[in-house]
Amino acid sequence: MLLPAAALTLPGCVSFGGKAPSMLLSLSAEQKVAPGTVRSGGSGVSVTVVEPEAPKKLDTVRIPVQVSPTSVAYIQKVQWVDTPRHLFRSLLSETISASGTTIVLDPGQYSADPGRRLLGELVDFGVDAQSRMAIVTYDATLAAPDGRSISKKRFSASVPVSNIEGGSVGGPLNQAANKVAAEVAAWVTAGLNG
Repeated sequence: MLLPAAALTLPGCVSFGGKAPSMLLSLSAEQKVAPGTVRSGGSGVSVTVVEPEAPKKLDTVRIPVQVSPTSVAYIQKVQWVDTPRHLFRSLLSETISASGTTIVLDPGQYSADPGRRLLGELVDFGVDAQSRMAIVTYDATLAAPDGRSISKKRFSASVPVSNIEGGSVGGPLNQAANKVAAEVAAWVTAGLNG
């Protein structure tokens, strides 16, 4: 009789998995599409933003710190709400859409208009301990609908970090990501209009 009563008191005390981080970080677009904005156009005028590839050190919700050229550590007590490559794809889509008249689709909508595709690799998205900088580097590839025309370009931005700890890295990483996204948006828009 006591066993069922004791089992009812345990759910609030049971913990599955590791200790939860004290802080979760996300990215926030500096350029946003205004509510009610309508975009329309003919076939082939859209751009589909594909989630970038990423090395193993970035394919996690933890924030990497490049300690030396050959060693990486992760900041404790803080993590992203999602993987950096997923967060960055959303930031790119919002920034490109807000920066002009481009119709931006996600890969699930690609069949609606197989226009250009923005693919790439998120090369760096973390903190360099030696320079004390938040660094975001993205290798972008813009492919035409017919696959005959491809353009590639590397974008990178760095922002100083006051301390290499949870509360101090989110803002600089967000700033660096927004700088890269704005440069990519300008490049994509020029490529679509060129």
